[in-house]
Amino acid sequence: MALPEPSRRPDHPARLILILSLAPTIGLGIGRFAYSLVLPDMRDTLAWSYSVAGFMNTVNAAGYLAGAFAAAPLIRRFGLPAAVRWSTLACLLSLALSALSGNFFMLSFARLLVGVGAAVAFVAGAALAARIAQSYPARADFLLSLFYAGPGLGIVTSGLIAPFVLKAFGPGSWWIVWWAMTLLSVILTIPLLVTQLSAGNGPAAAKPARFAIRPILIYLAGYFLFGAGYIAYMTFMIAYVRDAGGGAAAQSAFWCLLGASAFVTPWVWRRILAWNSGGLSTTIILGVNTLGASLPLFGHSALMLTISALVFGISFFAIVGSTTAFVRFNSPPDAWPKGIAAMTIAFGIGQTLGPTAVGAITDHFGSLSYALNASAALLALGAIASAFQRRLAKS
Repeated sequence: MALPEPSRRPDHPARLILILSLAPTIGLGIGRFAYSLVLPDMRDTLAWSYSVAGFMNTVNAAGYLAGAFAAAPLIRRFGLPAAVRWSTLACLLSLALSALSGNFFMLSFARLLVGVGAAVAFVAGAALAARIAQSYPARADFLLSLFYAGPGLGIVTSGLIAPFVLKAFGPGSWWIVWWAMTLLSVILTIPLLVTQLSAGNGPAAAKPARFAIRPILIYLAGYFLFGAGYIAYMTFMIAYVRDAGGGAAAQSAFWCLLGASAFVTPWVWRRILAWNSGGLSTTIILGVNTLGASLPLFGHSALMLTISALVFGISFFAIVGSTTAFVRFNSPPDAWPKGIAAMTIAFGIGQTLGPTAVGAITDHFGSLSYALNASAALLALGAIASAFQRRLAKS
């Protein structure tokens, strides 16, 4: 079935892509990453080990992986706009379920569901944003960067709310935080539901184009390592800040700095994202991300943690954008949904394996520093792997 593509060029592409970015804001910025903010209280209240805490993000990542596999057929069946909207509504449901019970199986299902919804929303939203951006070649990379800044909004808003809700209501109030996240997400969903989403101009294809995997295996390996490495930092850094003596204000400041960094990503990396140079752009950005993840290992002073949050945040969101740019440079438009889905699958496998493994390492050695060591090492390996990817010829 052909993917729908209206013939009229969008009049306000930046506005439309910013609205599309609300899908990963909810599914990733809130649905996935707000878990880190409530993890310390959930772990204390529900008597979880670090392995169990990591398992909840493994379940989320498994859902994300399943959603990545399902995204392309769902897009073919229902179209890009419908896929974005319905998957975002699934994320809303999962947030509400997270607030209802401390039951292990209920929470596991909620984490699974938000993973599925986030992946479908991400793949569909990224493909739609790429089609909108292609109508404006001179601004395409900048416009795409706006989409990837979406999770940063979710991180900032949840960072401004969750630590202070926990402080106000005291130990065991993690479920109240999830209700607050649900209400916030309901508000953010409204623009997605009332805006007419369009996919740019151009003729519709008779069938989706083929996307070849073998020529980009080394690049997929690098993105897999990124998925395995980043998740340890994003899962356990709030616990690390708290263990270092940081209260609600310190946790909120760290998380907000991390999220706010996304808003400068389009300007910081604009030229590098525009390079059609194989995996080089990803290597550079992932190298900076490795540096950000490594900094807490050299000390947990307020200054060191601030620099770490800024460096990690600025590069983290750009890495995802660089993979979409890679797909856009190296495949025809009708193959973009499959290409983005392939990237998301590699990423999803990495982040499925990462949390439980790193949690087990932390339980064994008794220190979160080992989790950060593992995170930085995996990110560095991902940067090295990406450097070996060369440009492809579009078919």
